[in-house]
Amino acid sequence: MEKKNNPDTIQNSIIYANNAATTWPKPPSVLAAVSQAAAGPYLEQGRTTLQDVPDYLFETRRKLANFFNTRDPDAYVFTANATDSLNLLIHGFAAQEKEPFHVITTSFEHNSVIRPLYKLQKTGRISVTVIPPNANGVIDPEDVSEAIRDDTKLGIISHAGNVTGTIQNIKEISRIMDEADTYSIIDGAQSAGQIPVDLSRTSCDAFVFTGHKYLFGVPGTGGFFLRSPDLIYPVRQGGTGTDSSSPVQPESMPERFEAGTPNFPGIAGLAAGIAFVQDIGIESIQKKSMGMISDLIQQLLGIKGVSLLHENPQTPLVSFQISGLDPDDIGYILAKAYRIIS
Repeated sequence: MEKKNNPDTIQNSIIYANNAATTWPKPPSVLAAVSQAAAGPYLEQGRTTLQDVPDYLFETRRKLANFFNTRDPDAYVFTANATDSLNLLIHGFAAQEKEPFHVITTSFEHNSVIRPLYKLQKTGRISVTVIPPNANGVIDPEDVSEAIRDDTKLGIISHAGNVTGTIQNIKEISRIMDEADTYSIIDGAQSAGQIPVDLSRTSCDAFVFTGHKYLFGVPGTGGFFLRSPDLIYPVRQGGTGTDSSSPVQPESMPERFEAGTPNFPGIAGLAAGIAFVQDIGIESIQKKSMGMISDLIQQLLGIKGVSLLHENPQTPLVSFQISGLDPDDIGYILAKAYRIIS
């Protein structure tokens, strides 16, 4: 008898519409890479004498540098996900500042930004200004400029919204913050792999990505790109395989922020996911996904009682409401009655 949780059975029995949370199903090449890496053994620099096996960490950093159009692969730090990255960056930046300071962010941000900022605000370390969208549903760069004060040290902006599907002008916003000597963190969890990201044309100080969304990797993978590592204090310490006789965390990148044994299978899958996106092409992915979203929106607009949060999303994401129903109830009904997973 075939088990109910067989992946092939699940894939054929549901309509999966939750890719903004985690893309599924994963490409066969990603699953193969994870399986191969999990079979080991691993090349752990400084921790083993093993040779002639794939260096998953270096190869994936190299792919990331190529994918985001930057020069130095060691500027990429691996973490567990975008939330992990944002926590390390936010708390790491705050740890470098001796005096309380001002932070700007937006009403579009994920809890991975809101909650660390709230915690720091409660302790008196920071004050926060939240910038709302304009009439077009995007963050106006001029509003960012006006929100910056003399004590503004940090700005955090999501590149693409996870509710409205809007894309922010990170090039202009980063430029404004750079001119104001404000450290800029761009949350690319919803953009990396879904829209072109060229970090050589953006002056942001840090760019965060996750592996399990549109880079088609598996959960437990992610990271960030850093231009100036010295401006972020490493809030974690541990084994790195280098200079093990010293009680001090190495200052060199990426060991400055990577403590402990890495997720080799996940990182190998991330490299395969990046290759998958590059092989198909982001433009082709966009064309297909936005075509499907356009069809869905037209169908939803024809249903009485349904209202859309944004009728012209820039990414393949639709948020809607049904009059008289709680969003949790809508999700439950769609899943139980129609096998639509949202």
